[in-house]
Amino acid sequence: MLRGALAAGAAFTLWGVFPAYLRLMQQVPPLEILSHRVLWSVVFLLSLLGLRRQWGWIAAVRARPRIALSFIASAAMLGTNWVVYIWAVNDGHVIDASLGYFITPLFNVLFGLLLGERLRPVQWLSVALAAAGVLWLTMAAGQLPWIGLVIGITFALYGLIRKTASLGALEGLSVETLIMLPVAGAFLLLPDSGSSHAWGSGTGITLLLMSAGPVTAVPLLMFAYGARRIPLSLVGLLQYIGPSIQLLLGVFLFGEAFGVEKLLGFALIWSGLALYSGEGLLRGWRDRR
Repeated sequence: MLRGALAAGAAFTLWGVFPAYLRLMQQVPPLEILSHRVLWSVVFLLSLLGLRRQWGWIAAVRARPRIALSFIASAAMLGTNWVVYIWAVNDGHVIDASLGYFITPLFNVLFGLLLGERLRPVQWLSVALAAAGVLWLTMAAGQLPWIGLVIGITFALYGLIRKTASLGALEGLSVETLIMLPVAGAFLLLPDSGSSHAWGSGTGITLLLMSAGPVTAVPLLMFAYGARRIPLSLVGLLQYIGPSIQLLLGVFLFGEAFGVEKLLGFALIWSGLALYSGEGLLRGWRDRR
């Protein structure tokens, strides 16, 4: 259990510092970063699968086309999430991006209704507090916090689709990146656009873009390893490490504005998350007793 907690905590920490990695490539357009992320993820994942001789999943996908259809949907959610997140970080909206991952658990609760789950009164209250926080941020800024909403909704939908998928984390991400590869490859082949920064801006940028494969896959594999060994309630608490680090980076490293109005909106959302997590921990403790 200790190894599982350390692995999951390390995964969320790596996801938390991901904006610092992206900022090193701030001059590269988001679509180019996304395309390289897909390309080098495919290379890394297929190499890993080859080393492990783990190819049995291919027959399962061929035998059941419905699996491929579900992964087309999850790839669409993942690609949308990635490109919005990359753009947000490199355009100075790290705090808004962190909001998306703070509210993802509450979207998970709502989407659980689609699976026939029933919300307990405390869960309804936590969702209401988060909704009040989003409404306050909308009124304060004069527009919906669309960056956080898009990131939160796409990631929650991605989790919902993957919850019903029959492949593991490594195989599933391999299928998703392979689905995105034709579009990413076509973009990279565009003249004067796709790979203009990868091969014309110095060795440093080239290496950073090529490292996007392991940077994407390693935290996911660490999370998959850890999540199997620790209670779901602990996973729910550890997942706030990532957006918390992102928020701190946005405020203290990148100097983004975080005034009283935005703080009040986040405070309402944090209250909902605290209520949701506390109630889950209490129920888990009672069940174990």
